[in-house]
Amino acid sequence: MAAQIIAGSSGFLGVRPTAQRRQQRAVVGRSSLKVRAGPYDEELIQTANKIASKGKGLLAMDESNATCGKRLDSIGLENTEDNRRTYRELLLSTPGLGEFISGAILFEETLYQSSSKNTSFVDLLNKQGIIPGIKVDKGLAPMPNSNGESWCQGLDGLAQRTAEYYKAGARFAKWRSVVSIPSGPSPMAIQDCAYGLARYAAIAQASGLVPIVEPEILLDGDHDIDRTLEVASETWAQTFKFLADQKVLFEGILLKPAMVTPGADSSKKESPETVAEYTLKMLKRVVPVAVPGIMFLSGGQSELEATLNLNAMNQSPNPWHVSFSYARALQNSVLKTWQGDSKNEQKAQEALLKRAKANSDAQKGQYDPSSESEEAGQKLYEKGYKY
Repeated sequence: MAAQIIAGSSGFLGVRPTAQRRQQRAVVGRSSLKVRAGPYDEELIQTANKIASKGKGLLAMDESNATCGKRLDSIGLENTEDNRRTYRELLLSTPGLGEFISGAILFEETLYQSSSKNTSFVDLLNKQGIIPGIKVDKGLAPMPNSNGESWCQGLDGLAQRTAEYYKAGARFAKWRSVVSIPSGPSPMAIQDCAYGLARYAAIAQASGLVPIVEPEILLDGDHDIDRTLEVASETWAQTFKFLADQKVLFEGILLKPAMVTPGADSSKKESPETVAEYTLKMLKRVVPVAVPGIMFLSGGQSELEATLNLNAMNQSPNPWHVSFSYARALQNSVLKTWQGDSKNEQKAQEALLKRAKANSDAQKGQYDPSSESEEAGQKLYEKGYKY
């Protein structure tokens, strides 16, 4: 009886398919195979590789108006559109900035603003060879049924907005989602973070914008570096799984991860060499070599710490361009020098160039910290930091 069942069932595991059936399956497989070819693929790859140029990184200045206001308040300036525009013009008009910066991430307001000489900020950047980018997420919101975790808003209407940003001159985009270690993190929070980033990336590429993928592992907490490695590895693995599911072109994206460090309140601090070892270990486990660049966020590290850690990661060749996308770690010295006084503008721009050059050197593994001031070592961490 068993022999009859086997003989009569070609699908039974014990029976090998005939050569004819194997050939039929192969033909079906080939005919159903679809190769991804988006209308912007070539441009996306060119843009991503230009941003990931040797010795260059990103200036992140995409803080919301509220967060920008907090920075202005720290130097005694009122949070008005004109004051925000004046400060952003100071950054973007810095002579020689394009030598070290390949792209600038802007807030929506900034994308449409112009300088005091009536030159659009987009044109100001393009003249320096700096690619304009745009923050496209709509911020974080509390996640229901979680332990105080967050989810990122902004997918509704994103296709229309990214199309308009492309027309306005933006050529890459950024979406920041977060994962909190003290809050778990819960499986649903990691999955929501990864899925949201993948949907955003697919939509951005369809509009011609290179997506910067940023699942930030927050510094909040007293956990050690091994716990950060565990959570970061899981988060990035899921992120790439969903990116692949959404058929995102890996050659046309950039990553913006947090470095693998202990929590901000951890009693054990780690050296730049250890941070580099753990961070590169995590990336090599989960990030395909097709990705052109890894543009690290500073995440509340001091200016000095962020630069030292980046330098340590570039002491040997990496499969990707390993660089920076810093906000506070590039701007802190600038604000303190400027103080809202036009007389200090040149010195403030020199402070920006100093930090940009330091991180450019770190990208090449050639950073020398001997000329750094004590202020560069000042911690910039803020618990529960929001853009």
